[in-house]
Amino acid sequence: MSGPTRSWRQDTRRTSRRPARNRWLALVAALAFFACEVGAPAPRPNFLFCISDDQSWRDAGAYGNPDVATPNFDRIADEGILFRHAFAPSPSCTPSRGAILTGQDMWRLREGSVLHGTLPSDLSTYPEILAAAGYHVGHTGKGWGPGQIVPGGRTDHPAGPRYAERLENAPVGIAPLDYAAGFRRFLDERGDDQPFAFWFGALEPHYPYRGHDWSGSERLADVGVPGYLPATAGIRSELLDYYFEIEWFDAQLGQLIETLTQRGELDDTIIVVTSDNGMAAPRAKASLYDAGTRVPLAIRWGMRAPGGRVVEDFVNLIDIAPTFLEAAGLSVPADMTGRSLLPILLASRGGRLDPQRDFVATGYERHGADAYPSRAMRTFDYLYIRNYEPDRWPTAPNRPPPLPPEASAEAKATQGAQVLMRLREDPEIAPFAALAFDRRGPEELYALAGDPDQLHDLAADPAYAEIKQSLAARLTAYLRATADPRETGQPIRFDDYPSYDARWRRNHPETAKEWDRVVRSSHQHRR
Repeated sequence: MSGPTRSWRQDTRRTSRRPARNRWLALVAALAFFACEVGAPAPRPNFLFCISDDQSWRDAGAYGNPDVATPNFDRIADEGILFRHAFAPSPSCTPSRGAILTGQDMWRLREGSVLHGTLPSDLSTYPEILAAAGYHVGHTGKGWGPGQIVPGGRTDHPAGPRYAERLENAPVGIAPLDYAAGFRRFLDERGDDQPFAFWFGALEPHYPYRGHDWSGSERLADVGVPGYLPATAGIRSELLDYYFEIEWFDAQLGQLIETLTQRGELDDTIIVVTSDNGMAAPRAKASLYDAGTRVPLAIRWGMRAPGGRVVEDFVNLIDIAPTFLEAAGLSVPADMTGRSLLPILLASRGGRLDPQRDFVATGYERHGADAYPSRAMRTFDYLYIRNYEPDRWPTAPNRPPPLPPEASAEAKATQGAQVLMRLREDPEIAPFAALAFDRRGPEELYALAGDPDQLHDLAADPAYAEIKQSLAARLTAYLRATADPRETGQPIRFDDYPSYDARWRRNHPETAKEWDRVVRSSHQHRR
């Protein structure tokens, strides 16, 4: 192979599974909904939000990936709804999780828009709103973050109190946390008949991986490789390590489902399973390509949401917060830019349901010291990306490869990045290295029908000029409507927001001191 011209896999469509079962479930759901409407008010549902750490959308069995086993995610998808066009708000942990919790686009989060930042206390989160309405709330594992809550004026975690139970004899590379035990303790502490909202935030499959020896495994030769990475043995091995951690997350998900089943609360709980952003690899996490922002999503709600459906509508994970609030019978704050998914959950069919859900907008600012501000408009046919600082290098500011020490871990630490940097002069590797590390233009455009991995930029092609202009105008309109400072004339401070990463602070002591001074001044002013 001479370059990155292949597609990884064909999409697996499941829009017509079990038609008889679907009709039966739709009838039962309709009868149940009618009974609730004419009789006593339905009890408020519980919420179980399950989020893996850095998992791209294709990497689950329900999406047709044969290389990873995810029976529990697949069960939620089969008994509920599988979403094929779900996207994270940002391809970076802190802004993505903050946006999910607040129901707002990442560019509205101020200090919460960057990795290792803080989440300003005037941005309310759905757990806080539910707690005020009588819900028992909490989280285990990775909630909001990484970052520090105190500089933002908070004393409590945005996802609720933490329930951390130690897991003895955890496999190498796996966090020593017993997620299921934390969930059980959480349930034991709630009041009688009190509804709950729990955030299960796995630390898997975040890099670094386990480092298992796959050399004697038949899986090594068969594992599929994304089109933006060369199919070397090292990259194949790393993909299997990544899948091992996804399978671990899925097994923990199964334990939480079993806990709900044993307590008779499975069908009273809205279960959401997703990820915060894509896998750690060049051109994936910390980028606005699908590998960085498109995530798995399945939702189950007992008999209230007819199962066996596949929905094609675009979903941004900022839609989760207003969905939970509306399902709980609460008002959705006006500052939430996400839109409730309740109409989709209660529908009786799959496919395309809402004509207005034909796009999603995502954004990226700074991942550690890696600042490459961008926004994207993704439709069914195209991906349009606007790069606000095209003179910077996308993996580290103002520095060409080889990457400096302050470059993001995803850009330099994975097998994929190491191979690309070490062998970038190799004719077989050079095209992949260019995709990962070279400068990008102020605009990028990809036609998805023939380029699902988004490898061939058409922004300079005159044949696509009209399409590019239309998508650019549509993106600008959305960004202005949602008050993105990069399009509204407001002060642009994203590069100046503090980072609370200890390593970054060691490398930038003078800037860290200045940020600390600004934070202290801000707190004094607040008091």
